Amino acid sequence: MAKPQSHALFLFLLLLLGNACHPSHQNQNKISLNDLAALAAIKDSLTDIPGSNFFSTWDFTSPDPCSTFSGITCSLNRVTILTLGTGLSNTPRLAGFLSPSLSNLTELTQLILYPGIVTGPIPPQLGRLSNLRVLSLTNNRLKGPIPSSLSSLPNLHTLDLSYNQLTGSIPAGLFTELAQLKVMILASNQLSGELPRMVSAEILHLDLKDNKLTGTLPLRLPSTIRYLSASKNMMGGPLNGLQSLSELEFLDLSMNQFSGPIPSSLLRPTLSSLFLQRNNLSGGVPSPSPPPSSMYGEGSIVDLSHNFLTGELSPVLAAVETLFLNNNHLMGRVPEEYVKSVYGGSTKTLYLQHNYITGFPLEAGLALPDTLSLCLTYNCMVPSVGLMGCPASAGGQLSRPRSQCVVFNHGRPIP
Repeated sequence: MAKPQSHALFLFLLLLLGNACHPSHQNQNKISLNDLAALAAIKDSLTDIPGSNFFSTWDFTSPDPCSTFSGITCSLNRVTILTLGTGLSNTPRLAGFLSPSLSNLTELTQLILYPGIVTGPIPPQLGRLSNLRVLSLTNNRLKGPIPSSLSSLPNLHTLDLSYNQLTGSIPAGLFTELAQLKVMILASNQLSGELPRMVSAEILHLDLKDNKLTGTLPLRLPSTIRYLSASKNMMGGPLNGLQSLSELEFLDLSMNQFSGPIPSSLLRPTLSSLFLQRNNLSGGVPSPSPPPSSMYGEGSIVDLSHNFLTGELSPVLAAVETLFLNNNHLMGRVPEEYVKSVYGGSTKTLYLQHNYITGFPLEAGLALPDTLSLCLTYNCMVPSVGLMGCPASAGGQLSRPRSQCVVFNHGRPIP
């Protein structure tokens, strides 16, 4: 027995029959019939969750769907923007799957699916939408691989497939064949494999966090990039490929397995958000040469905690507003530049606990700002201030055992 046609498709067929019987009515229809057929198939593949009314305006007997269908924008009787769902946080959302018929809306420049419970694969046929500039299918339950056909979209500017259940490797063509691509957000999926050795697309914003990616960073990243996140993956190796990224303003490579030294070029005020915590980084905190001409400003944050950094602390990070250097192997006295920044209010959070620091030179008679969070516990000193600013994870021990401090700072055991 043949599968019954959906109500939407039945109405669409009635409309075609009416047009055939009354040609004058076709002049009133202000949308391409091919696009109308695609919209009928799209509605057939998606459904409003009870309480949602997104599709309530999709009346296929309407003479002007471009004006009456929610989520539709047209130009010259063709659908150019399709937004599925309302995007409102407290409203019910859409369920179902994405129809391959989306590819028949050949004039689309934007395809947006708002958060919902839409499942199934991303149709490979979307690679036919040569005019597409924005493809956003975020916060649903899409499964399967990212179609390699998306690498064939010559005008694609923004690709956001984040917060789904996508698997497999990222098609290399997304990094090399999309000349217009500026924003790629693939965060919070289950993507695996390695990144390509070269990224030739002039991307500004690349977000790959919270996946299962392995391997190293690309040897060459575009100099245009300003935002780069690959945190919460399984990547490793040295931080190569980052030295020349002079436009970078946000970098998050935390919670991986990166090793080796921190490139000195990353410690600069223009890179005002730097997250490298919970890796296997070693060496000292480097000082850029020549020194930067400006200082870190309001809102700056640097987190180098939970690594294996050694040596004495350089003054390069003294004016950072929120600075985490805890759980490393840093030693010696804290430079006076940090103390002045703390007293002056430029630095509001300074975590130095669980190192081998021997002194924090307080200024006699001066009170520390009330808004300061300063933690110095479990170092080679007994801190007299700042204990109230320590997190619970700092523990209750004020200082390290003397035996550890002598071995680490002088390289010889206690006699």
